Amino acid sequence: MNGSPVSYTLREIVDLYGGELVGDPQIRVSRVATLENAGAGAIAFLANPRYLRQLADTKAAAVIVAPDSRAATDTARIVHDNPYLYFARVSALLRPARQARPGIHPSASVASDAAVDPSAEIGAHCSIAGGVRVGAGTIVGPGTHLADDVQIGRECRLHAGVTIYSDCTLGDRVTVHSGAVIGADGFGIAFDEDHWVKVPQIGRVRIGDDVEIGANTTIDRGAIDDTVIEEGVKLDNQIQIAHNVRIGAHTAIAACTGIAGSSQVGRYCRIGGAVGIAGHVSICDRVEISGHTSITKSIDQPGVYSGVYPFEPNRQWRRNAAQVRHLAEFARRIAALEQGLAELTRSRS
Repeated sequence: MNGSPVSYTLREIVDLYGGELVGDPQIRVSRVATLENAGAGAIAFLANPRYLRQLADTKAAAVIVAPDSRAATDTARIVHDNPYLYFARVSALLRPARQARPGIHPSASVASDAAVDPSAEIGAHCSIAGGVRVGAGTIVGPGTHLADDVQIGRECRLHAGVTIYSDCTLGDRVTVHSGAVIGADGFGIAFDEDHWVKVPQIGRVRIGDDVEIGANTTIDRGAIDDTVIEEGVKLDNQIQIAHNVRIGAHTAIAACTGIAGSSQVGRYCRIGGAVGIAGHVSICDRVEISGHTSITKSIDQPGVYSGVYPFEPNRQWRRNAAQVRHLAEFARRIAALEQGLAELTRSRS
């Protein structure tokens, strides 16, 4: 954050983001906090009814609550249909992102034909190769490497130690966290009698506007066509995206998910942690996949999908999972029925 801490009155916040203000509009807040740990000058939120007791005991200067919790506290409050979303906006308001400090650090290596906007910041020990373009207001963190002909848009933030291979492109306002590698070769190999032959990976990675890429996430370049991450996609840490994958706009993917080559994920999907998606499958828009699910074939209907093997619509999976817990009991009952049937058959013979 730049400069001294900022603060806003509740009236100023409601004027910016809407909601119903209950209590003193001149109360001023300068930081966000949890209900349990909030104190003077802090604003907290309640999104889950299980924390109602903490709401009653909070020392926060103000809280953000849903309409059904409006009367659950006497603390000054902002009432909004989505307290968590509102809290996210207030948090960003009170802790604005650091702006670029224009200039190139003396220890950075910048090719003579690279074009770095004068308002961009290039950190210590960066390596900027030939043909690179860095847009206005972008921050390139220490130790980051941008290979030949990489294109970076405006107001991006590349944290320390990011590696972007040649010819890859990033749109505007992209955030890439430390350790991420964009544009490494995809896993393309062909077997020739007794050894493997590498298949050249000649595609690129193209990343749209407002994408966030987590720490140590890897996005492989395409084998022939490009790997594409559309606008607004949010990728958690330690995700593997293989060559020629396409991720649709505004999809969010949690940590440790792996997506094999040439698969397509639609727009507005939500993919849980440690999901495995096989190669050459297609997932339609607005699909939600529960954590640890294995996707081995295409999904053409929106909905929630769960399970390791086989995956199926969530409602059916829950019904089957409930039966699995009783398998031992079912086995005993079947064995008893079979024994009774055998005794009855013997008695009649």
